[in-house]
Amino acid sequence: MHIAEGFLPPVWAAAWALFAAPFVAYGTYRVGTYVRKSPERMAMLALAGAFMFVLSAMKFPSVTGSTSHPTGTGIAVVLFGPAVTAVLSTIVLVYQALLLAHGGITTLGANVASMGIIGPAVGWLGYRAVRDRTGIVTGTFVASVLANWATYIVTSVQLGAAFPAGGGIAGVLTAAGNFAAVFAVTQLPIAIVEGVIAAAMIKQLLAVKPAVTSKLEVST
Repeated sequence: MHIAEGFLPPVWAAAWALFAAPFVAYGTYRVGTYVRKSPERMAMLALAGAFMFVLSAMKFPSVTGSTSHPTGTGIAVVLFGPAVTAVLSTIVLVYQALLLAHGGITTLGANVASMGIIGPAVGWLGYRAVRDRTGIVTGTFVASVLANWATYIVTSVQLGAAFPAGGGIAGVLTAAGNFAAVFAVTQLPIAIVEGVIAAAMIKQLLAVKPAVTSKLEVST
C-alpha cells in the first residue's frame, strides 16, 4: 500500500524523507556509474522501471476497504542492486503520485523508505543468500517475494508509529500488528504471484539478452 497524500503527521513525513534522502542520493551516483560504464544499460534501467511502475500501479481490494498491490522491485534489485532500485522506486512513486493519485508527495519519503529502500534491501539479501544454491531464476523469485513482504511490514510499522494503539513501544507494535494483519490477507498471495512473474521475466532476459545481463548485478 502506498501511504496516501497527507495521511501521515508532518513530523513523520519529514522524518521518513530525511531517512530516504541519502539512500536516493547514493543510488543516483550508482546510476550514473552504470550508465557511464555501459550506455546500453539505460534500456535495462528503463525496463526495470517500467516493470515496477506497471506492477505497483495495480490495486487489488483488501479487507476493511484498503487495497494491496505488487511492488515490482524484484527485477530491479536483482539486475542493479538495492541502491539503484531506490532511485527507480522514487521516480515511479513520483509519477504515480502526480498522475494516478497513488501515494503522495508529502508521504514520498515514507513510501520510498518502504518500497524503495528497506523492501529491496531485504530482497537483495535473500537473493544473495540463495542464488548460488538455487540459481538466478529461483533467486529472483525469493528476492521479489521478500521485497514485497518486507515493504508491507515496514509500511505497517510506519503507520503503527504514526497512529499507535496506546502509549510506548507496545502501542506502536500493537497498531503495526493490526495494520499488518489487514494487509496479509491479500499481500501474501500477491507477493508469490509477483515472484513467479519476476522469475519468468529474468529467465527470458537471460535467454535473449545474455550479453547485457552478464554485465549486471544479476551475474555478480
